[in-house]
Amino acid sequence: MSQHKSSVGLLISTIGVVFGDIGTSPLYALKETFAGHHPIAVTPDNIFGVLSLVFWTVMLLVTVKYVIIIMRADNHGEGGSLALLALVTELTRGRRVHYPLMMLGVIAAALFYGDSMITPAISVLSAVEGLEVVTPDLKLYVVPITAVVLTGLFAIQSRGTGLVGRLFGPVMTLWFVALAVLGIANIVRSPGVLEAISPIYAFEFVFRHPLMSFYALGSVVLAVTGGEALYTDMGHFGRFPIRLAWFGLVLPSLLLNYFGQGALLIQDPSAIQNPFFRMGPDWMVMPMVALATAAAVIASQAVISGAYSVARQAIQLGLLPRMTIVHTSGEEAGQIYVPFTNWTLYLAVMALVIGFQSSSNLAAAYGIAVTGTMMIDTILVSFVMALLWRWNMALVIAVIGTLLAVDFAFFAANIIKVAQGGWFPLFIGFISFTVLTTWRRGRALVRKQLKKQAVPLDVVLRALGPNVSRARGTAVFLTAATDGVPPALLHNLKHNQTVHQRVVLATVMTAETPYVPDSERVLMTDIGDGFHRLIIRYGFMQTPDVPAALALCKQFGHEFNMMSTSFFLSRETFVPSLNPGMALWRERLFTFMTLNATRATTFFKIPTDRVVELGTQLEI
Repeated sequence: MSQHKSSVGLLISTIGVVFGDIGTSPLYALKETFAGHHPIAVTPDNIFGVLSLVFWTVMLLVTVKYVIIIMRADNHGEGGSLALLALVTELTRGRRVHYPLMMLGVIAAALFYGDSMITPAISVLSAVEGLEVVTPDLKLYVVPITAVVLTGLFAIQSRGTGLVGRLFGPVMTLWFVALAVLGIANIVRSPGVLEAISPIYAFEFVFRHPLMSFYALGSVVLAVTGGEALYTDMGHFGRFPIRLAWFGLVLPSLLLNYFGQGALLIQDPSAIQNPFFRMGPDWMVMPMVALATAAAVIASQAVISGAYSVARQAIQLGLLPRMTIVHTSGEEAGQIYVPFTNWTLYLAVMALVIGFQSSSNLAAAYGIAVTGTMMIDTILVSFVMALLWRWNMALVIAVIGTLLAVDFAFFAANIIKVAQGGWFPLFIGFISFTVLTTWRRGRALVRKQLKKQAVPLDVVLRALGPNVSRARGTAVFLTAATDGVPPALLHNLKHNQTVHQRVVLATVMTAETPYVPDSERVLMTDIGDGFHRLIIRYGFMQTPDVPAALALCKQFGHEFNMMSTSFFLSRETFVPSLNPGMALWRERLFTFMTLNATRATTFFKIPTDRVVELGTQLEI
């Protein structure tokens, strides 16, 4: 019985967290297709054509591509663009395609940030715009109310989302039931609308109106925004609960609602101004505005949490500098809060709400990031099909060719909307890509410089003579290199003429898997003369904790008393130069990011009163 309850609880939690984004798409997708920047006449033929496009887009891009195919490409249970990138990186190591694929994965991560800024703005705006259905006089209050709701949402992030999270599942379950009920209530008045399930109507619409249908694709794609979240959140809930929730509730509810809106438009074409909120009787508008706003807040929360997760993954994979990561729950390891990411997102979301003023204006900006990410996911998973699953090459080409053709059609239909707002996610993507690649390249140049200056460990060991005293206790030198001597050790030896009785050269490494178990966390090697090499491994979904890792060294016969252990860190100062490496402006950007990175003591959870920092200057 308890197992049954926990299964039901997991299913409801899955509905609450995973499907918020795609679940709020009915608020604006059909409205924007007919009444957006490229309006389409609200005629029965066009309604049938658009509904058929919506149905087959959801089935192809979400059901077939993500739920059936891509969700199989898990990285030790984890999903998402960066998890897929880590998997493909491992599969293609040593091949020519390795670097281009890595760059594609970085682009996908960069586009995600553009998407994560637009989702809260358009979801909450479109929900609050339901007030205009009650009376047009309330239009003046839409933007202020949206701003207040979003400000409150971002303000509570630092306190954790555990309490709110428990409400997500029931609220979203109620939301999807409401979508289905409203849809059915309208379909029974025009049951013939269900004929639009046939792909013939989509093909006829495309062939009769090629230009109009091309423009329509730019808005139809709004029906699948959030589809990639099914893959991203797989690590939190597992493949089976997401698939069960999708096929059992979410997919039927979404399709019933879209077809219900189509049935309404056949009866009353004037309802196109806001078909969602006109589906029910007048007395239902205000309750539905409240429920839609709650659903939009939940959709926004899921995206914000996803942004924290991507930031942590990017830090661990060496794509971003160290940032403060706060664990907001002692029970759930996945509940984290990243202050810098939170307030950067908040400022961008507020700028979008105030700058674009309506969901219709924002819809033009929405599709580019989503379709770009989806296209990159298709390319990356093709290598998983060929190299990991060992599919027949003809089958890989057929499946990937079909999916890429669909992805490209939607991407092309959205790229033409650059001037109407599509520039925003591209701009954010460009900034994010520049930051990610500059940090990655800068760290590579630093490692190269340090390697040039490195002194072999055996040279130092031979130099330890009677004139060098041995201080009592343990010295732990943190170093990125797994060979040679850390600069901090050389400086300490040079200036203090002493080394500790036990010296540990510790390197924290990130594996290309989400999690590394404690049993595989540490590897300690005795070098001789009191020196030891320690490798500490974490997954890209984990936060390093050096003292906790040292406690695991008992298995090697070594115990660490924090009161007699000193940690030595190299504090590197970077000097931009005209040497080959990076453009001068990128070197300055890298230096700026380094200066603003979270201190190593905080990031690695090292007691601040046990730390000695020794400076070194490097030209990059």
